[in-house]
Amino acid sequence: MQEKEEIILGIETSCDETAAAIVKNGKELLSNVVASQIESHKRFGGVVPEIASRHHVEQITIVIEEAMKEAGVEFADISAIAVTEGPGLVGALLIGVNSAKALALAHGIPLVSVHHIAGHIYANRLQEPMEEFPLLALVVSGGHTELILMKEHGSYEIIGETRDDAAGEAYDKVARTLKLPYPGGPHIDKMAAEGSALIDLPRAWLEPDSFDFSFSGLKSAVINTLHNATQRGEEINPNDLAASFQESVIEVLVEKTYRAAREYGVKQVVVAGGVAANKGLRGKLTDRFADTGIRLSIPPLWLCTDNAAMIAAAGSIEYQKGKRADMKLNGNPGLELEAF
Repeated sequence: MQEKEEIILGIETSCDETAAAIVKNGKELLSNVVASQIESHKRFGGVVPEIASRHHVEQITIVIEEAMKEAGVEFADISAIAVTEGPGLVGALLIGVNSAKALALAHGIPLVSVHHIAGHIYANRLQEPMEEFPLLALVVSGGHTELILMKEHGSYEIIGETRDDAAGEAYDKVARTLKLPYPGGPHIDKMAAEGSALIDLPRAWLEPDSFDFSFSGLKSAVINTLHNATQRGEEINPNDLAASFQESVIEVLVEKTYRAAREYGVKQVVVAGGVAANKGLRGKLTDRFADTGIRLSIPPLWLCTDNAAMIAAAGSIEYQKGKRADMKLNGNPGLELEAF
């Protein structure tokens, strides 16, 4: 008798994307539906939590039904439901968690909780193998900048993290200073490609043996550079400033990742998070690891931003390990999971 294939329904509502996806055997994507809220938040220059939650309520049932229809599956086919438990906006997370819990209870389907960052890491598994351990993950997003060592599937050890602003947060704040539309990261990346890194900006290397990051000082340096130029009645080429800022961020990210990969003897490096879509970062990482013998995995652009396919892929690992979420949760998602 042929063993039943593993089918995971993933649900993601940690911020401003309402998403559902179906993944088979942890690697094969059958559907991936995302309802974006960017246009709703653009006029505010950032995500408004209450508005995000309202949009999730409106979209959650629609995206789940669409994901299942596109994949051609019914609830009887689902092996488990994987849902983002945290971190994220509390109100937004509640919509996804309670929806997943209701479906699991109604249909008698196992429920697994997924850390949002684990999801970003396992987005890589939907494109190529993640079987070479020890493995190092560079996580770069609006809320996180971390180096995570994995000795096996589902095992996470933070060996470096930001001490202040995350890389994506610094991008957004610099973008606002330059009066760029939200989200600002892609605009900075595009401007950097058209400018030259002519402005001397700091790199926060911290202690010689540290894999931690710090971008607050760099952000302040950009703001001060613009302010001082205004005071003197001078004009700064915004493309050159964007290029200088991006070079400072990327140099630190790439070199610390490279050094950590060497020190821990990793066989594979994966990049995860929204900033992984940055073309400058992708190019510099590719060049740095070209002749190292270390496998470098960078997800395609559509898997860098928040989506449910990555949650289903990470949920597959949790399901195989026999982990199950507490179905008696009082509607309160855990914002920090023990593994992280």
